[in-house]
Amino acid sequence: MNILGVDVGGSGIKGAIVNTTTGELITDRHRIPTPDPSTPQAVADGIHQLAKSFDYHGPIGVGFPSVIHNGIAKTASNIHKSWISTNARDLFSKMTGAQVTVLNDADAAGLAEMTFGSGKDHKGTVLLVTIGTGIGTVLFVNGNMVPNLEMGHIFLHNGLAGEKYASDAVRKAKDLNWNAWAKRLNTYLITMEDLTWPDLIIIGGGVSKKQEKFFPELKLRTPFVAAHFRNEAGIIGAAMAARQSFGKK
Repeated sequence: MNILGVDVGGSGIKGAIVNTTTGELITDRHRIPTPDPSTPQAVADGIHQLAKSFDYHGPIGVGFPSVIHNGIAKTASNIHKSWISTNARDLFSKMTGAQVTVLNDADAAGLAEMTFGSGKDHKGTVLLVTIGTGIGTVLFVNGNMVPNLEMGHIFLHNGLAGEKYASDAVRKAKDLNWNAWAKRLNTYLITMEDLTWPDLIIIGGGVSKKQEKFFPELKLRTPFVAAHFRNEAGIIGAAMAARQSFGKK
């Protein structure tokens, strides 16, 4: 089934129509800037406009940068604080007139990578880390997802939260070269190794397109690979979640 997948990030709202049987995008990806301020109404308007740009009228899956419980946003680290306790699922459904499912953005990326991408058929414990405006995480144990972990907010030994020390936004804000930033990322990933003891780490988000610039500087005990779908994994996984929610095969 072809479903619109949307990935809401701190800087951009990205979407495409996805063949959820194969994991392939069947349209070009469309991106609009995340509104500033990123209030619930402003983001919902953006998703509505995105759906209209595809002339799309079916179910929609949305990956969202928050802990999501039963459609309700429980946290707001890289979006407006008024999102906390907002029913994102109902708001997006009302704005678009469509059936909508909402899940954590890293969880969405993980679904795509474990089903069609770098984690396909991988047994044991797999940690996927998405790196962009913030840092998202999702853990799979023998193919079963542990949702809403948000370990980008774990405090490191230096007293800083992971995403405040090693996100791509930090790299840009501090004008760090790739080697200097890779050392920060390595510190964060070693902390994740010590907490979760994964068998594989998948690195996704926007920086995964430039793996050659920082992968050689990472010194981890765990094998690591780039996300197969790079920054499109969240779009694909969101569409897959919508298919699962609405019983479409």
